[in-house]
Amino acid sequence: MPHVVFNSVGGAERDSGVPHFHSKYLVEQHLATLGLHRTIVRPVFFVENFTWMGPSLEDGALVVRLPIPDGIKLQMIAVRDVGIIAAAALLDPEAVPEVIEIAGDELTGSEIAAVHGEKLGLPARYEALPVAVLDGQEDLQAMFRWFAETPAYQADLQEVRRIHPNSWTLQTWLDSNNTLPGN
Repeated sequence: MPHVVFNSVGGAERDSGVPHFHSKYLVEQHLATLGLHRTIVRPVFFVENFTWMGPSLEDGALVVRLPIPDGIKLQMIAVRDVGIIAAAALLDPEAVPEVIEIAGDELTGSEIAAVHGEKLGLPARYEALPVAVLDGQEDLQAMFRWFAETPAYQADLQEVRRIHPNSWTLQTWLDSNNTLPGN
């Protein structure tokens, strides 16, 4: 029997109000009608987003700014791990649940800043921004609002590590590339 692995998005099945999440859920629903053996992989926030949303270097300190209150943990995953888990589902469909939300790390804004600061040996701080900074980007506003107002992503990190023990944390990802200011 054919086996389809679809990379969706964490929280697609929950009423997030995020347009790109809803569109992926519509694909999931369509796949369910086809009678195919399928695995739905739902990755969370990509650590690669820090290549464009990353810290800025200001007066000798790194400053991380995101439109998320500091006390809320943001689950994240490296894109490479999405591919590895999807490949695991293709190679051994029984090893991966039919639907799985995947993350490799979960950190608050201050923890994200600290990890970035440790990478460069610089002091670092987190500054939460209002969602309004994303004015004109309704999809992104809805996503960051969802992060802040609900228990958004709900990946089981232990289950992800059972499938892929070497899934990257933010620290592992930073150690693997040179995208920070000053590198």
